[in-house]
Amino acid sequence: MMTLYNDYSRDKVGLFFGLTAPQLATLVVGAMPALLALSGSRWLLTAVLVVGWIVLALLTVMPIHGRSAVGWTAAGVRFLTGRVTGWSVWRSKLTRGVVEDVAAPDLPGVMNALEIHEGTPRPPLMQRVAIIQDHVARTWAVTAKVTHQGIMTATEHERTGMGRGLSDLLDICSRGELVSEVLFVVRTVPDDGAERAQWVSRHRVRQGTGAAEVNDQLAAALTRASVRTEAFVTLVVPEGRIARRAREVGGRIEGRARVLELVMGEVEAQLRGALGFTEVVWLTSPELAIAVRTGFAPADRAGIITALAEREHDPTVNASVPWSQAGPSGADTLARWYSHDAWNSASVGIALPARGVLMGAMAPMLTPSEALERRTMVVAYPIKTLQAAERETGKGEWAADIGEAMREGAKMKTRAKEATNIRHRRRLDAKLAAGNSLTVPYAVCTVTVPKTYSIGDFAHQLEASVRRAGFAPQVLDLAHDVAFAASSLPLGISLSRSTT
Repeated sequence: MMTLYNDYSRDKVGLFFGLTAPQLATLVVGAMPALLALSGSRWLLTAVLVVGWIVLALLTVMPIHGRSAVGWTAAGVRFLTGRVTGWSVWRSKLTRGVVEDVAAPDLPGVMNALEIHEGTPRPPLMQRVAIIQDHVARTWAVTAKVTHQGIMTATEHERTGMGRGLSDLLDICSRGELVSEVLFVVRTVPDDGAERAQWVSRHRVRQGTGAAEVNDQLAAALTRASVRTEAFVTLVVPEGRIARRAREVGGRIEGRARVLELVMGEVEAQLRGALGFTEVVWLTSPELAIAVRTGFAPADRAGIITALAEREHDPTVNASVPWSQAGPSGADTLARWYSHDAWNSASVGIALPARGVLMGAMAPMLTPSEALERRTMVVAYPIKTLQAAERETGKGEWAADIGEAMREGAKMKTRAKEATNIRHRRRLDAKLAAGNSLTVPYAVCTVTVPKTYSIGDFAHQLEASVRRAGFAPQVLDLAHDVAFAASSLPLGISLSRSTT
């Protein structure tokens, strides 16, 4: 029997019959004109104002594709402002001929404020890990490329151990009071056959038989139907948490690099241990640049692999990707998708179902349906501080008690869904007292296809895959650029911070 994970609840619980304080205040203030007209016996005006109040109540209370009408209005105003002023259309410095430093990142949108630093040398190869600084969000991040054997053949006991290992990883990050968010990025891309082509060229016997030709035909057919998976883990540390500890070990970038190295050691031990990752490689600046470049342009990977193979025989071959060329030559933020170079990307948010989920349930979302289609996903775990967790838990438990008492006073029956949420809220306090951390996880899935394909059709197929997996897709229109950066690029971009 597989374990069903359903011990979670909503992030925010309304105080008054499910309404939050801003919603309740909006309805009360909106009802005042109708009440004043009623007190003056102005019946026609009262009827008009009541109709207007009903419309206001529907717009305030009823979500539209997971967002309120106010949220859609604010996002629409910002989007139109960007289109009118030209901010949503981006062109790289290389295409404009104004590159000053080839080592400086030239990335669009929310990634424009990123700066890449070299960390301290790490044994045994004495490589310097890339440190990602976000000047706007005031965060520092490091990324590791990880390899896992998967869970398809894992037993129930092994899966339970991995789930417990993930919980322990979040608890370790919470107790350390440094890491604010852990992001897992997975990219499933069509296999370009670059590695196999290199292997065949090294081992092919010149005087072969007709079997070699048959083998080549089989390889070509299988390559078109094969996919390759890449996985990354990114740790995000806010400047406010790392600054004091960095001063104790020298300050500046070197001090922050030393603090991050200690965090990397703790996290790597947990990843290799209970979570079962077989390989954890912290990316250097050139390796991170390649990951970013292939994130924007999946088809460029074959050329990079070929250059890396040729460099082993000819050291003069330049196989690295300068940061000034790691991004796209151009990007355009549209309402329904994100356009970058010769590719279009569309994203959806993933809402957890009330009945719970099984480990591995998200696998169908990462399965491409056509050749040249890429799917990526980020599963993020923003970790609350102990003080914030206790404050929010107490507030949520109090709101649940008030809501239950109001329903009893109004002789309203508490439905099963509401009763389940109340039970989960009351169990949170006991879990915090036992030393567990509080996190508000979210997931975003993105599909990327060439511009010659219809991105709208592939976006609908992605939504269908999310529903088949048992989840509810949430449309991320007007925010596809940020969603793409978070789900496809291991740069520590998060949707949980107001700066993005």
